[in-house]
Amino acid sequence: MAEKKTLVLSDSTCDLSAELVKAYDIRISPLTVVLGDEKHLDGVDVTPDDVYAYYKSSGQLAKTTATNMTEHEEFINNNVKEGQEAVYFNISSEMSTTFNSARLATEDMDNIYVIDSRNLSTGIGLLVLHACDLANDGKSAKEIYDEIMTLVDRVDASFVVDTLEYLHKGGRCSSVAALGANLLKLRPMIQVKDGKMSVAKKYRGKMTEVLKQYTKEKLESDNKFIGKRIFVTHSGGCEEISKELKEMVESAYPDKEVLITTAGCTVSCHCGPGTLGVLGIRENPIV
Repeated sequence: MAEKKTLVLSDSTCDLSAELVKAYDIRISPLTVVLGDEKHLDGVDVTPDDVYAYYKSSGQLAKTTATNMTEHEEFINNNVKEGQEAVYFNISSEMSTTFNSARLATEDMDNIYVIDSRNLSTGIGLLVLHACDLANDGKSAKEIYDEIMTLVDRVDASFVVDTLEYLHKGGRCSSVAALGANLLKLRPMIQVKDGKMSVAKKYRGKMTEVLKQYTKEKLESDNKFIGKRIFVTHSGGCEEISKELKEMVESAYPDKEVLITTAGCTVSCHCGPGTLGVLGIRENPIV
């Protein structure tokens, strides 16, 4: 079989399953996850369950570290052969220096187009799979890059958080706010906008009912989902409700492939278990 001319690369924060990565022949560059004094590679030798177990035993959050220039160069050299070109997706530059170091590492490489996804998790994954579709249609790396850049601000990535413990421990939520939210059983919805995460809404009540309400609102938006796919992505502990929400999405969008995926270590480090989101590409930019 002839080697592909245009490759799709991404860092591990795209949160695509091993099955999808294999099916679409995506090359993944793992971020480093630090548990105490030990360094691991995201999705290679560490999982979200390891992150949760470490927090439970130590009281300390796992940390993720950005990929540096040397690591980017090594990854590209190991995957992109002579005569090939590639698009390379990275987590939002507002959340990590990974994109900037990738940009610097590829300054002298005419065949590599580095993309600031302005997103995380399967918000990136949606763009990655769309790039794979374009590559399979014979599009060049430049053509893929140009089309992807028209979609970046239309990716609707949000998550409802079950516990504020991880956000609080990571300094993203004050003790008073965490206490008040826990007493009131508030479930914040984290929305990615302009490359950053912020609380867009707060729900109250039992998590399963909150997730149904959240999903219903996502599906009833006047800003319709476009493209081939919608993700139901969670950080563990949501297997049953995920199936129910998938059915809701399929009923509203019978023409789309609805995929249940598990978030990787980046989302898990920040948001903790029980976090879930419905993610897709919208007709118009997210406002």
